[in-house]
Amino acid sequence: MRISFLAKLSLILMLALPSWGNALDLSARAAYVVDFESGTVLLSKNAETPLPPASMSKLMTLLMTFEALDDGRLSISQKLPVSEHAMSYGGSTMFLDTTDRVSVEDLLRGIIVLSGNDACAVLAEALSPDGTEAGFARMMTERGKQIGLTASTFANSNGWPAAGHRMSMRDLVIISSLLIENYPQYYSLFSEKEFKFDGRAPANTQNRNPLLGLGIGADGLKTGHTNEAGYGLVGSAVQGDRRVVFALSGMESTADRALEAEKVVNWSFRQFMKKQVAEKGAILGQADVWMGSAASVGIMVPEDYEILLPMPLSGTLKARIEYKGPLQAPIDAGQKIAELVIERDGLDDARTPLVAEKSIGPAGFLPRLRMSTEVLLRSLNEGGSAN
Repeated sequence: MRISFLAKLSLILMLALPSWGNALDLSARAAYVVDFESGTVLLSKNAETPLPPASMSKLMTLLMTFEALDDGRLSISQKLPVSEHAMSYGGSTMFLDTTDRVSVEDLLRGIIVLSGNDACAVLAEALSPDGTEAGFARMMTERGKQIGLTASTFANSNGWPAAGHRMSMRDLVIISSLLIENYPQYYSLFSEKEFKFDGRAPANTQNRNPLLGLGIGADGLKTGHTNEAGYGLVGSAVQGDRRVVFALSGMESTADRALEAEKVVNWSFRQFMKKQVAEKGAILGQADVWMGSAASVGIMVPEDYEILLPMPLSGTLKARIEYKGPLQAPIDAGQKIAELVIERDGLDDARTPLVAEKSIGPAGFLPRLRMSTEVLLRSLNEGGSAN
């Protein structure tokens, strides 16, 4: 059953929506932008298309390493050996060799700041069930399915060009969101601008993320580039009480990547704003109750409720309450009984639970008998009038 939105809630809202003209024009081949707290998708362009992710796929290796640190399979100070295979990688590296034993902490910095292909391989071999990077890549693919990745398959730990090594921008945002939410103790590493490992790579000491230091709240995450993939970036930024997470791919140069990423951050914060639409304790309607000590129960907002809205505001905000009724007694105060749905032009509907205002006990014997009799008589009458 759907209940139309009550006039009294419209007074609480006093809000409006724009005619949607806020879509951002990007040159990136694929993009996905999400408001972190609410999960609202702000922009989606070829977001579920499997593409070569280049070094952005290192985020999956980092996630699995953080998981291993969390469950005790690795420790942050543990030193790991470097194999000939890990040493053989070119591109961005820490210039590791087989005489090295490198701490997990240094390897993490080597991946995040220096984009070290060799550092990824060292961690991959340490965590792989068969001690090989290929075995770890299979783990990555399987773990990806478990956390909700739908377009990711891995052939290696670092994004080195390989047949079948693919990720979507949506999948990269999922991984990034998990890193931010679940591993705050390590996430600060993503904002480090420089890492001088043992003085052996003076040409590779700077974080390639062009957003760090711009004063726009950027604090991560990872760049990527290969000839096939083009230039890409997975980023996140915080302004006020909002965070956005995004992934871009397929740009033509480092300059384009920097411009596009900064444009995404500025647009995400300037073109959307949180607005309170309902106050804690507001009664938005009444739900019918079956076999209860009362015939209805108030539908209440359990907490102050804010949603993200595109700016500037104009027009009319549409909302409704949804529930399946009549509700069956008994009902506890605070029990979820309905859902508030607010339509946002150009965005997914915003939804939040609504609860029972008070407890409703079961009806007594005589009221239950009367209601059952009424239902039976109604059924018989409807059956008798079928002809």
